[in-house]
Amino acid sequence: MSDSPSETQSEIAVAANGSSNGAANGASSNGASATNASAKMAANASAVNGASISGAVVASQIEYSMETEDERIETQEWLDSLDFVLQSGGPKRVQQLLNELEIHATRVGVQVPFAATTPYINSIHLEDQPKFPGDRALERRIKSLIRYNAMAMVVRANRVKDPAGGGVGGHLSTYASAATLFEIGFNHFFKAKNATQSGDQVYFQGHASPGVYARAFLEGRLSEEKLTNFRRELAPGGGLSSYPHPWLMPDFWQFPTVSMGLGPICSIYQARFNRYLENRGLKPQEDSHVWAFIGDGETDEPETLGAITLAAREKLDNLVWVVNCNLQRLDGPVRGNGKIIQELEGIFRGAGWNVIKVVWGGDWDSLLEHDERGELVRRMGEVVDGQYQKYTVEDGAYARDHFFNTPGLQELSKELSDDEIHKMRRGGHDPEKVYAAYKAAVDHKGQPTVILAKTVKGYGLGEEAEGRNPSHQTKQIGEESLRLFRTRFDIPVSEEEISSTPFYRPADDSPEMKYLHERREALGGYVPSRTVTAERVKTPEESLFAEFYGERGTAEKAPSTTLTFVQILAAMLRDKEFGKLIVPIIPDEARTFGMDGLFRSAGIYSSIGQLYEPVDRKELTYYKESKQGQILEEGINEAGAMASFIAAGTAYATHGVNTIPFYIYYSMFGPQRVGDLIWLAADQRARGFLLGATAGRTTLNGEGLQHEDGQSHLLLYPVPNCVQYDPAFAFELAVIIRDGIRRMYEEGESVFYYLTLMNENYIMPAMPDRPGVKEGILKGMYKFRPSEKPSKLRAQLMGSGAILNEVLKAQRVLEETYNVSADVWSVTSYKELCRDGLGVERHNLLHPGGEMQVPYVTQCLQGEDGVFVAASDYVKALPDTIAKWVPRKLTSLGTDGFGRSDLRQHLRDFFEVDHRYIVLATLTALANDKKIKIEVVQKAMQDLGIHSDKPNPMLV
Repeated sequence: MSDSPSETQSEIAVAANGSSNGAANGASSNGASATNASAKMAANASAVNGASISGAVVASQIEYSMETEDERIETQEWLDSLDFVLQSGGPKRVQQLLNELEIHATRVGVQVPFAATTPYINSIHLEDQPKFPGDRALERRIKSLIRYNAMAMVVRANRVKDPAGGGVGGHLSTYASAATLFEIGFNHFFKAKNATQSGDQVYFQGHASPGVYARAFLEGRLSEEKLTNFRRELAPGGGLSSYPHPWLMPDFWQFPTVSMGLGPICSIYQARFNRYLENRGLKPQEDSHVWAFIGDGETDEPETLGAITLAAREKLDNLVWVVNCNLQRLDGPVRGNGKIIQELEGIFRGAGWNVIKVVWGGDWDSLLEHDERGELVRRMGEVVDGQYQKYTVEDGAYARDHFFNTPGLQELSKELSDDEIHKMRRGGHDPEKVYAAYKAAVDHKGQPTVILAKTVKGYGLGEEAEGRNPSHQTKQIGEESLRLFRTRFDIPVSEEEISSTPFYRPADDSPEMKYLHERREALGGYVPSRTVTAERVKTPEESLFAEFYGERGTAEKAPSTTLTFVQILAAMLRDKEFGKLIVPIIPDEARTFGMDGLFRSAGIYSSIGQLYEPVDRKELTYYKESKQGQILEEGINEAGAMASFIAAGTAYATHGVNTIPFYIYYSMFGPQRVGDLIWLAADQRARGFLLGATAGRTTLNGEGLQHEDGQSHLLLYPVPNCVQYDPAFAFELAVIIRDGIRRMYEEGESVFYYLTLMNENYIMPAMPDRPGVKEGILKGMYKFRPSEKPSKLRAQLMGSGAILNEVLKAQRVLEETYNVSADVWSVTSYKELCRDGLGVERHNLLHPGGEMQVPYVTQCLQGEDGVFVAASDYVKALPDTIAKWVPRKLTSLGTDGFGRSDLRQHLRDFFEVDHRYIVLATLTALANDKKIKIEVVQKAMQDLGIHSDKPNPMLV
């Protein structure tokens, strides 16, 4: 290594020498501008190599108070030097120098302090803050009216008491903290969907919904009656849902939010899907953004932060997150002993996001400008969030004593009165700071942006709610606080009226209302708003599916229903008109499901194409990534894949594009892993197909307890608009998929499908050539194979999925060995049968004396003789859902218990669902009906090798 100083070292040394001789070359020597320039530099350099100057972190590692006078002068010279470089060479040159210094220090054995964060100040320096483009006074006036109406809505709703006690709830404090964050977006950024643009997609923080309603009330989009009926949706005239729910308000809300970090993860995949549509030419490229408003407490949810690296990896500069850092969650501080803004900054910077902090309002600018030695910045960095919360609820004298607690800070703040100190705003309440952050976010290229905005929970709501631990649960505020609120925000409600909290909307020709509408017209219309503009898709011709109606497979090469689905999918993808709308989604299991053949023909979507030569390039089915690729291969990530399904399944409303998602996955990893996202999909009126492959408790041999699914159909039963099928054969699958496309994309029904597919190979029979088979498949059951053996002993056997083959074996054994004439029914959907039966019961209940309807199950079975036995690869509760509509007692066989690793035949023996147990159940039912003697059953057990002392699979 050379002993001579490097070019970098020499440049810094020259700069230091020049600046130490006064203000030469434009560098400051008074300390103030150097400190602030360094802070500005640190913010600008925040994305370089994961390192920065951090007031909070560095202050905790270096004892500044222990500096000697010479060291203090030396430190100041370095700061002045950086100031000189910043002024002469700009931020990029500073970044280069810092990087070179870090490399050199590491080479010579100096351990460089790690800093994932920047100082606890605003990322955008005052000098770089753009001019505010709006009318500050009018915008404050509009925001104040929205604040008031949002507060009045919740307070009034909770005065209507339930006879059982308590009001309907609601949240005052979240919107109070987020009002400025929302209004800057509404007035200057949120573009609406209209005939010429898709607009922005905005995921509103769910607990702040009263503020969104209150704005829509001022805009004339919601009536006073609707506001009066907030959280009373069944009231005369209708009401407003508690949170954003497109199912309940299909013309208003676009995206369900509130719970469990679902909005954040969906916003990431929505932004990615927007790029997917553009890159595939399904929609024009637009300068639109996805906005997600998130509470700082919500970031503890795994779903919130779990996919942020995808956003950075995909360079989603069309994505902006605004984290409302009011420092409080439901019960208390988010990080009472820490700093949530700094923590999140480190997380997002490490993930590759552009981070903008909006910590302090403009009231602090002057103090920061005169903070000669950075003492104020260090103090800001060392105070924990719990203490900041304390400053909010105490007066200015308390803050003077406890925050400005050193001689230097006391001198800095001496010109401020206690009242002025108390009123100094946090950054998230300063419109100019928020506007600057939003402008920087939408202008930024190459990265997603997160804005960390510091606010006060319950801002303006008085002693009951502002900044206090119980503020999230506060539903009412006292009359004195109402008066103070009215005065603080200049609400024109009289002294006599304030106790009743009437809603207030200015006259249509008032300056406020004109400005409100002008701003929204400039942005294309009103937000939120959900409009469906997609043209209906014509159902593919039946000829596309007809090949699957015949017999498929041979003894040597029989397909599974999973493979059959892949063949159906491939046929649909080849269709010139229809195929381009299909969105195959796979969580890293394409080869498991036999879908690798689609890699080359359809391509795997990559926003940057394929930058490498795949190792299997010479093979026919090589791994082909493409910017125009159709397959979304999501990796080992069911939550992300489900979020993609939601984005694709709602594109008909979001973008006016009827994309048709087919999301195939291990069925065990569906509702019990991402059930909350499936419920969200239902709320958002998603359309498409969920395909639970390798389904059933005994079909997936060898995998065991955490892979063998015997409950997914039951878990999805409560989802009202989920249509479920468990098809056994290729023709059933083809009929169901074609009709699903008809219902969802031609008729426009807001439903989605769950189909279970098996990996067991067997010959697929031809569709029976009898009237009503297709109708029966879709309704949930049909007679697949009538008995050809006449006998007085009769049985009706019902089977589903792969277990239908065991039922067919049982039919032969019963006929050939026990002289029982058994008909076999294929039950394709217990849920559809149950839905029909419940609907009939409801009709009959509400039409006493009218013509009574008959459930479809009863219609099918009421003329059939014998006993009834049902077997499936799912828990017994599944067939039991239709038991009351079966003419006589139904015996159900199922797979209750934990899965095991073994061969299918052993698993079916273990769970008592193979053909032998179906035979036994049938003979037992006949014996109970006195049709045969019990000795026949006992002898059959011996012949079938069934032992009465066998362990109960439910309990072992």
